[in-house]
Parts: sequence; C-alpha cells; structure tokens
Amino acid sequence: MVVSTTTPGSDDAALHCTFASRYVRTALPRYKMPENSIPKEAAYQIISDELMLDGNPRLNLASFVTTWMEPEVDKLMMDSISKNYVDMDEYPVTTELQNRCVNMIAGLFNAPVGEHQTAVGVGTVGSSEAIMLAGLAFKRRWQNRRKAEGKPCDKPNIVTGANVQVCWEKFARYFEVELKEVKLREGYYVMDPVKAAEMVDENTICVAAILGSTLTGEFEDVKTLNDLLTEKNKETGWDTPIHVDAASGGFIAPFLYPDLVWDFRLPLVKSINVSGHKYGLVYAGVGWVVWRAKEDLPDELIFHINYLGSDQPTFTLNFSKGSSQIIAQYYQFIRLGFEGYKDIMENCMQNAKALKEGLEKTGRFEIVSKDVGVPLVAFALKDSSQHTVFEIAETLRKFGWIVPAYTMPADAEHIAVLRVVIREDFSFSLAERLLADIEKVLKEVDDRPSRSSTKAAQVTALLDETKGSEADGPVVKSVKHIEEGVTSYWKKFVDRKKTNGPC
Repeated sequence: MVVSTTTPGSDDAALHCTFASRYVRTALPRYKMPENSIPKEAAYQIISDELMLDGNPRLNLASFVTTWMEPEVDKLMMDSISKNYVDMDEYPVTTELQNRCVNMIAGLFNAPVGEHQTAVGVGTVGSSEAIMLAGLAFKRRWQNRRKAEGKPCDKPNIVTGANVQVCWEKFARYFEVELKEVKLREGYYVMDPVKAAEMVDENTICVAAILGSTLTGEFEDVKTLNDLLTEKNKETGWDTPIHVDAASGGFIAPFLYPDLVWDFRLPLVKSINVSGHKYGLVYAGVGWVVWRAKEDLPDELIFHINYLGSDQPTFTLNFSKGSSQIIAQYYQFIRLGFEGYKDIMENCMQNAKALKEGLEKTGRFEIVSKDVGVPLVAFALKDSSQHTVFEIAETLRKFGWIVPAYTMPADAEHIAVLRVVIREDFSFSLAERLLADIEKVLKEVDDRPSRSSTKAAQVTALLDETKGSEADGPVVKSVKHIEEGVTSYWKKFVDRKKTNGPC
C-alpha cells in the first residue's frame, strides 16, 4: 500500500480549492482595501456567494428593466464590453450603429425626416440622462427667446403630472427649474391635460406628458394637450412645446396602438425619450432621446472634441460609457423587426390580462390599471380595514416574488396599490404561479390578527408601560414621554410603507 504524504510548503491542491482555502475562513475587510491579494478563484467565489442573497431578477416584478436576452446578443455584448463608446474615431462602426438606432426610433415616432436625412438624437445612459438633455434643450431655447424679446429668463418652470418619475424632480432641482405638478385624484392617476394647460405661463419651458405612467401604466392624452396648448399659444403669443416621456410606452404604442396619436405627428411635440432597457428589450442601461428637428436642439449645447483623433460632436452628461448596450439595441431591432416586437408586446398584454382576470376572481382586489397602456397590473385591496397591501407585498417575498406596494402621489395619497410589471420573460406559467402564491398569502394574512387590533394592543401595552408596578413603586412618566413613545410606534408603522416604491 502506498501512503501519500504532503511536504510543508508544497503546492497543495487543497489551497486551490476555494471552499478549503484560508481565504474563505478568514474575514476580509469590507470597507478598506485588503493588504494582500488572494487567488482569483477565491475572489470570485466570495463575491458570488454574497450575491446569492440578492433577489432573483426574473421574480422582480417591480422593475420595468429587461432581465433576459438571447445568448447571441449576450455574446455580442461581452465581445464589445471593453469599447468606450465616446471614442468615435476608434470605433466608427459602433457610432454608425447608434446612428442607425436613432433613425429607426425616429421612424417609429413619426419624426418628419426625409428618406435621405439623418434624424437628430443620441443614445444615453437610461431615460434619466435623456430627460436631462431634453430639459436642457427646452430651457436654453426658452432663455434664448426671452433674451431676444428683452424679457427676464431667471424663473423657468415645467408643467407635468404628480405621477412623474423622480428623474424629473432631479432635473428641476439640479438645473434650477420650478416643477409645477398637476395633482392626481382618486380614479384618475395621470395628468389632466386641461389642468396642465391652465398651469402654463410665460415662464413654462415645456409641458412633460408621460406615455406609460410608472404608477398604473396609463398613457396620458398627448393629443388633447397639444390641441389645448395650440389654442393657448395663439391667444398669448407664447410658444409652449411638449416633451413626451415615453420611457416605458415608447416601444409599446407603435406596435400595439399605431392609430394612437401621441408622437411627432403632433406639431408641439419637440422631443421624445424612450428606455431601450425597458420594452426596448436590452439590459440596463441604455436610453434614447430624439428631437423633432435640428433647430429644436440648440447648437451651443453641442460640444466638439478632437483629442481622440477627429472632430466629434457630443451632447451628453456623461463622457465615457460602454458600447455594449447600444450594440445590443441594434441587434434587437434587426433580429426582431417590427413584427417581432409586436408579437412580444401582444404576448405581454395577454399575460397581463390573464393575471388581471385571476386577481378579479379572488374577489379581494380592485384593478386600478387600464387595459390600454403598458403591460402591467396595478391593483388595490377592496377592503383595507383589516390588512394592507404592504402586508401582502412583504409576505410574497417568502415565495421569492418582489411586488412593490406604494401609495399614490398627491392628491390621492389615501390609495395604496400593488403593481406587477409584465416583461418578456414573465410567462403565462409564471402568472399562474404568482396567482397561486397570492391565494396562499391572502389565507396566511387572513389568519393573522387584524391590523387594527394589533395596533390597539401595542398602543395599550405602550401606555401600560407608563404605570409601572406596585412592587417597584409608582413610575411616573411625563405626558411628553408618553407622547414620544406613541409617536415612535406610529412612525415605525408609517415608515413600513416606504420600503417598496415604484420603479
């Protein structure tokens, strides 16, 4: 029999086994760089293990962002991951692919571009950058016009609905523009075009309409808004334009609702943004912004650089960025074509319909979203006196589902809903599985003490604390102390509502 021995200091295979190595047994510093390097296998395994605690992107029904692509486009993205998009002289083909995408998107949105003309637009890091760029163009055009008229230009504003994404609030705060929001009301969770037109004044740089509200998926009435602003512009001599935030709906409406007039067919629509990483079917993060015509993008906002090899015009907030998402967007366009996108969007809507019908059959929910819009289902409890949508969202996490629960913006804060976004990879089978798990959650929640009785018991216990015991002698607590304790309890309950927000 041969007896194997190990010589100290030899190349022991155990040291190359990740789980047997000392690197896994020894805690690594988290917030400072470690002194020594570790094997690549150990570094990979440590990070991979920790990432297992993240949620499953496929079950994240809060997000509109694409979570699945074909392996061929995955390979294309990895092949181009080292390309810096901004170096147009070094990577001219990538630049050409971006230009092709811009023109295809402009065609989808009915931009008035001739057959041999080039559309005006740019790829961005998501719709947030796209909105910043469009907003800056509106602000600069408004300022230039006001200066030419000899009028002050220090108080610009944008009119939009209270249902806007946070990126509009960021634009307003970062670039010093007042955000005038049309408040919502129960049963009407998008911007009212009549109220929006009424809020417009001489300092309004644009009205921002949303094609696919984050809250309910609804399309706002851009045509009515265009008609109302056209009349107001005639009466006042102003030139208030429209921007359409089509982040979610821009790759849905052209395929499912071709007769819906919301885009560059309306004269006052000067720019449109859309998220390639949502229903454009590309991984995060790529967005697009397209202008109606060259004159809608002021020349002074475009920078020209030559230190990368040639004259390169650029209009971005970022400089360096990856090329892979732009290449992936072009892949999806030529791979799927119009009919392919249409088929996918129709399938998403069918799955949304199946989920909606299943929820209605429970008898417990009211559907808040509409049939026309983004394929999602927003729904509220018919009776929230005993339990809330926040309890349902929290309990669904036990089954792996991430379903956001949130309250509506002003003036509909008393309405709390759950929302399920239907993406390409959310199949009919997953919809059935989700419905079955919702049924289990409803039963589990029903078996718990009601929300009102639990609160009452906790508040009573809190107040009983202030009485002390006879054995210990009287414990006297001030009214202020009691109020602080009760307030602390209620604050914890209210803060739970903020754990899931719209994405």
